[in-house]
Amino acid sequence: MFDTHLYSFIDYLKYEKRYSAHTITSYNNDLNQFFAFSGQDNLSITISEINYQHIRSWVSELIKHKIAARSVNRKLSSLKSFFKYLQRQQIISINPLSKISGPKTPKRLPVFVDEHQMEDLFTKVKFEDGFNGQRDKLILDILYQTGIRRSELTHLKEVDVDLFNSTIKVLGKRNKERIIPISISLKRNLEEYLRVKQELNLSNLMLLVSEKGHTLSEQAVYRSVKKYLAQVTTINKKSPHILRHTFATHLLNNGADINAVKELLGHANLSATQIYTHNTIEKLKRSYKQAHPRGD
Repeated sequence: MFDTHLYSFIDYLKYEKRYSAHTITSYNNDLNQFFAFSGQDNLSITISEINYQHIRSWVSELIKHKIAARSVNRKLSSLKSFFKYLQRQQIISINPLSKISGPKTPKRLPVFVDEHQMEDLFTKVKFEDGFNGQRDKLILDILYQTGIRRSELTHLKEVDVDLFNSTIKVLGKRNKERIIPISISLKRNLEEYLRVKQELNLSNLMLLVSEKGHTLSEQAVYRSVKKYLAQVTTINKKSPHILRHTFATHLLNNGADINAVKELLGHANLSATQIYTHNTIEKLKRSYKQAHPRGD
């Protein structure tokens, strides 16, 4: 019923917008879920007959099933992009989402690991002996010192590491490249890792590999990060993305320019980076209350 329009839209996301496979899958799932709901009572409904009542009913159904407000808003965002595309293609004349607003979501500050805990991670935690332990420590080091995403990390190739200029080249969202400087310590860790990798004849061109030479999966990266972060912090979520939050927060806490942080993170808009300034403000508030005679 809606398949032709959906396939066209997915091709648009893939080849023109150049979204990642993960993002495209999310769009596809959200839209199919909505189509299934819209067609359950009237199998003959067409795309042009969908109106804001259909969408409101779907939102109500999601909320009734206790779908989180953040997830509902993400699904609505998928629909908005789809119907905007249909408008541009002149398949529909009126966007049914023009009257729709999503449920309010509570503002959440990004969770991050404290600086002294990150220091303990690299100086006091005992990593596994051998190649796997060396690689896992490098994973944590790269994530914390560069702020790159997990998918960006697992797609790094050896040629993306420029040891001469102390930089790495990262392919981010929408296939946008960015160059990130690396510290002397990270450079040395990379040099040692690549030396051992070569000695073991792990000839895979991808940077991160298993001890059998296979490309490291995102799940393997997640498990490694969770395993070692658990030894220095009690925060609930111990994921690679937490290290991205930690990278940004620590930079801003120590006086980095927000526009520079934006470029390092690969954010398209400054507003995406500004969420990390709230952590900085909270730190200032705590310092004020602790230090000022009338701070209480």
